[in-house]
Amino acid sequence: MRRRRRRGVLLMNGWAWAALALYLGWAGFAFGVRAVLQRRRAGDAGFRGISGRPGEASWWAGVLFAAALLGGAAAPVAELAGLPTAAAPAVRWAGLVVTLAGVAATSAAQTNMGASWRVGVDAGERTTLVTGGLFAHVRNPVFTAMVLTAVGLALMVPNPVSLLALACLVVAVRLQVRVVEEPYLKAVHGAAYEAYAARTGRFLPGVGRRTA
Repeated sequence: MRRRRRRGVLLMNGWAWAALALYLGWAGFAFGVRAVLQRRRAGDAGFRGISGRPGEASWWAGVLFAAALLGGAAAPVAELAGLPTAAAPAVRWAGLVVTLAGVAATSAAQTNMGASWRVGVDAGERTTLVTGGLFAHVRNPVFTAMVLTAVGLALMVPNPVSLLALACLVVAVRLQVRVVEEPYLKAVHGAAYEAYAARTGRFLPGVGRRTA
């Protein structure tokens, strides 16, 4: 009985360590490595910070995004610390597959952005409207890929912390896109963005296309 219980604990710890390693690797590449590449390419790391004043929707988008990033790392740590987690092995394996798909999609979408890659928005800055690669099908593939990664990690380590982090990310992404990103792109690119938004989905192909 003790051996079974100990084996179960070791297996859960293994999943938690795997989730933590994947998360740190994903975050390190998506933000750290990408920022270094951006600086080499454009002389600027691409970080623009949180938009808006405290209390505004755009500000909450940035705060919730930061909370989601912290929660993503805290979830596997919480499991390693003893937070109870009940999940069938099949669920965790499915989470691993989804996480890997999210990591790959994040990398591809960020690569498609090229020199236009940014974290946050500077209203006075003009970047090229990216419509190729994954952006030919979805207007916000980076955010879609990030949510996909968070879903996978929540399945690998399904505890209250990971679920809260996922919820924060979903709300943050929706606010960021609707309140910050889309108004900025419409203001900068005008009719070109309207035409692009009319033929591509917001987060999924064909879903959320803008209408006149």
